[in-house]
Amino acid sequence: MQEKDVTQQKKGWRALPRNIWAVSLTSFFMDISSEMVINLLPLFLSNVLGVGTGVIGLIEGIAEATASLLKVFAGWLSDRLGARKWLAVAGYGLSTAAKPFFYVAASWQAVLAVRWADRVGKGIRTAPRDALVADSIDEGQRGLAFGFHRAADTGGAMIGLLIALAVVWVSQTTSIELGQRTFQVVVLASLLPAALAVLALAIGARDVAVTTQRERPAITFKGLGRPFLVFLSIAGLFDLGNSSDAFLVLRAQERGLSVAGILAMLATFNLVYALMSTPAGSLSDRVGRRKLIVGGWLAYAAIYLGFALARTGWHVWLLYALYGVYYGLAYGTAKAMVADLVPAALRGTAYGTYNATLAILDLPASLIAGLLWQGIGPWAGLGPSAPFFFGAVLAFLAAILMLVWKPPSPSAAAS
Repeated sequence: MQEKDVTQQKKGWRALPRNIWAVSLTSFFMDISSEMVINLLPLFLSNVLGVGTGVIGLIEGIAEATASLLKVFAGWLSDRLGARKWLAVAGYGLSTAAKPFFYVAASWQAVLAVRWADRVGKGIRTAPRDALVADSIDEGQRGLAFGFHRAADTGGAMIGLLIALAVVWVSQTTSIELGQRTFQVVVLASLLPAALAVLALAIGARDVAVTTQRERPAITFKGLGRPFLVFLSIAGLFDLGNSSDAFLVLRAQERGLSVAGILAMLATFNLVYALMSTPAGSLSDRVGRRKLIVGGWLAYAAIYLGFALARTGWHVWLLYALYGVYYGLAYGTAKAMVADLVPAALRGTAYGTYNATLAILDLPASLIAGLLWQGIGPWAGLGPSAPFFFGAVLAFLAAILMLVWKPPSPSAAAS
């Protein structure tokens, strides 16, 4: 058995099971579609609809938080049914069906409704999909599997951004503000890869048998164990300062980057993220998840401090490229750690709880960022730098707590 594990490690990503490839291909296509639209959405709201950062923060927060309970229920349901695939397919299908309505959205309320529907789809699919990845791989390659999935997801995001950049380049080139027609063309271009994402999962993936089922949804976190709850609490502190990346896009525009420059900046970020995800995930299998998460969060703190102090557009571009280092080190690794800390039969519920908790925190995180930036009523806020100072401080505190905490080994937590 040990010789077989060593052989598998040497083969690396080429030996990953069919399900990992199918889920990764799905995420690849869906991120081609989503990243075309979502990264232009704050510019559409600000430049076309004239919406302020407070409302943008509200939209982003509600879009995530109102769908968050579905992540818990969908994760539990996948444990209860012993089936992950079709719940994930349904979630991807709903997000795909919602996308065309961005084309006709003419108010921030309409954008909120479409964004909410898209996030409901994400709420349905995320926990079953992550549990399917964890079910399909052994403990010794779990970090590699999640890292490979993140790399495929991010590679799709980079391609989607390059397609959006091509549309912007043809239609408005160096314009600082986004035009409505440009946004609508990007929405139309996003529909085909979204449909391909649904087909890739429906045709390519297969459910892995789950032997133990839960009788009813958990009203509390009881049963998921203290190590998971400690990790969730620390991750929650970090996430409270991790406001929507929409504010990074607005910061780049505020510092002088054109729409085309912003899209190129985002593509650079996704290139760094994609290149780092697989080797970082594999490294976490060897040296432990905690070290990479701490490193990623410290990188985040330093980068957010840089966003706060940035003086020019190219400063933001460089920092955003380095932002991919944080994602590559910590994002997929944290998801692998969830599977390390809970029994296999509760993975769906654990991923639902993890994703839902962070999604709930997205609402106050984004609201705080918007208010710190522009204030409310007579209060003018603290300016564009304030949200990034706030995020840097919370990330540093979370990294210190993670460094002090000693998680159990995966085998001990699963027993």
